[in-house]
Amino acid sequence: MARLLSVNVGLPRDIVWKERTVHTGVWKNPVTGRCRVGRLNLEGDGQGDLAGHGGEHRAVFVYQIEAYRYWQEQLKRSDFVYGQFGENFTVEELPDDVVCIGDRFQIGTALFEVTQPRVTCFRVGIRMNEPRMASLLVSSRRPGFYFRVLREGEVGAGDEIVKVGEAAERMTVAEIDALLYLPNHARDRLERALRIEALSPGWHSSFEALLHSEQNGAETGNAGLAPAAAAHPASSGFQSLVVTSIDRESADVLSFAMQSADGNQLPAALPGQYVVVRMQPAAGGPTLFRSYSLSGPLSSERYRISVKIEPGSAAGNHLREHLRVGGRLDVSSPRGSFILQPGERPIVLLSAGIGATPVLAMLHALAAAGSTRQVLWLHTARDGQHHPFAGEVRRLMGALANGHSYICYTRPESNDKTGEDFNATGRFSQSVFDELGLPRDADVFLCGPAQFMADMKEALTALGVAPERIHIEIFNGSESMTPGVVGAMTRAPHPPSNEANTGPLVSFARSGVSAHWGASRYASILEMAEACDVPVRWACRTGVCHNCESGLVSGAVVYDPQPLDNPAAGNLLVCCSQPTSDVVIDL
Repeated sequence: MARLLSVNVGLPRDIVWKERTVHTGVWKNPVTGRCRVGRLNLEGDGQGDLAGHGGEHRAVFVYQIEAYRYWQEQLKRSDFVYGQFGENFTVEELPDDVVCIGDRFQIGTALFEVTQPRVTCFRVGIRMNEPRMASLLVSSRRPGFYFRVLREGEVGAGDEIVKVGEAAERMTVAEIDALLYLPNHARDRLERALRIEALSPGWHSSFEALLHSEQNGAETGNAGLAPAAAAHPASSGFQSLVVTSIDRESADVLSFAMQSADGNQLPAALPGQYVVVRMQPAAGGPTLFRSYSLSGPLSSERYRISVKIEPGSAAGNHLREHLRVGGRLDVSSPRGSFILQPGERPIVLLSAGIGATPVLAMLHALAAAGSTRQVLWLHTARDGQHHPFAGEVRRLMGALANGHSYICYTRPESNDKTGEDFNATGRFSQSVFDELGLPRDADVFLCGPAQFMADMKEALTALGVAPERIHIEIFNGSESMTPGVVGAMTRAPHPPSNEANTGPLVSFARSGVSAHWGASRYASILEMAEACDVPVRWACRTGVCHNCESGLVSGAVVYDPQPLDNPAAGNLLVCCSQPTSDVVIDL
């Protein structure tokens, strides 16, 4: 007979971990007597990270006493207490390889439905004092599962667990978990999983992505787990390209067109992507890596990058002073997921300064296709001298049936003409968007200085544009994800303190930081990135979740621990990788 052995609750608290503060609800303690079950959780319970835990489909976490016994043997532990794995219900006789998604159970006066396996993260490793725990739970096929509350009620230790219903499509918790996290995502099993109505929306979306990837013939990677930043992997390495033209776009912007020296075709780019450029300004000096958006029309014969020459910029000044037509640049394959979205929705291309480059490539693509979509080009510049691509944009907008532009100058000069060179003095704001009739259902592509993007995102959100419709490109780094970490200071990327003098050189291309690998200091490239304050995304830190999947621009790595499912070719998992040669990473 299946029984509820213990009901465990706990409110989130702050704990110290690796000199950081983590807000977590993974510590649970047994309840004495009956406990009220609400729609979202138990009375007295809470989750510290609502993005990864909690909600209607993750209201109650269940773990089995049989799994306790397994881990006691495997980990040689005898100190477990109820709630040890962060579970709300410690149960008997509901194993993951028998219980199916969609099964319904009555416990006490409450009614529950199984919705998904547990998504393991680093916090269960903290609770268990075993950093590998997230990976071990999945590889052992003992993840545990979540209940959705169909009927609120009361439960208590000792209650019988009565099965009262099941889904028509029978797939166990262990089978569903393996289908997402382990290799061999068979099409027929993905289709079966997608027929289970009780499966939570997040897992449903992951299986849809895997099925779409399988149908498109993807040979490597896990599309169900890969974050957006790694969704379009590219081949590793650099190609030496010949500069065919150099054009001045404004007082401080130069464009460089390049092509293959032997006439070979270049890797195809998607509109909005960028390339990593490798430079060595001084013989024997440090190598520089910079990410530059492709700013021209899509072409397999020619790339164009446009560079703002900032005072004191080592890379920009090197390009301006030393690169000439006929010279060469080492350039990676196109990368990035800031790309034009297909469909019929309106498009807003919103930029400031040199942030125009990726959205200009999108405008080229829309014009070349003769798009009939509503396209709004919004750009802000200091003045006419610092307004790159003005004539080029006017020509492209003329090719669009429903294209409109609006230009703001923040400090126009006396010879800048309102209505001809620009539309208004000042900056974009919610009120300006209102006056322009910016469509709320548009896909907005936003690029520019950090403060500009923060202000525009706030204004667009206040206007009613859905967050998922606001696409942002960050030139010098990426948006980090550090679940549960609170109070951390944001610092600019920098070389680590007490940098090693030998070992492979690790270069974080988008952050502009390079340093020698210190094997005695870091267990992974993730730990090195953190020591350099390079923005990075992570959750499990053991090669399970793929949140840290990033582009491997060049070089090679090994893994320890080995990922449960390898990243796509041309990518790496920074959380469990170590360099075996000089590496360039797209972070």
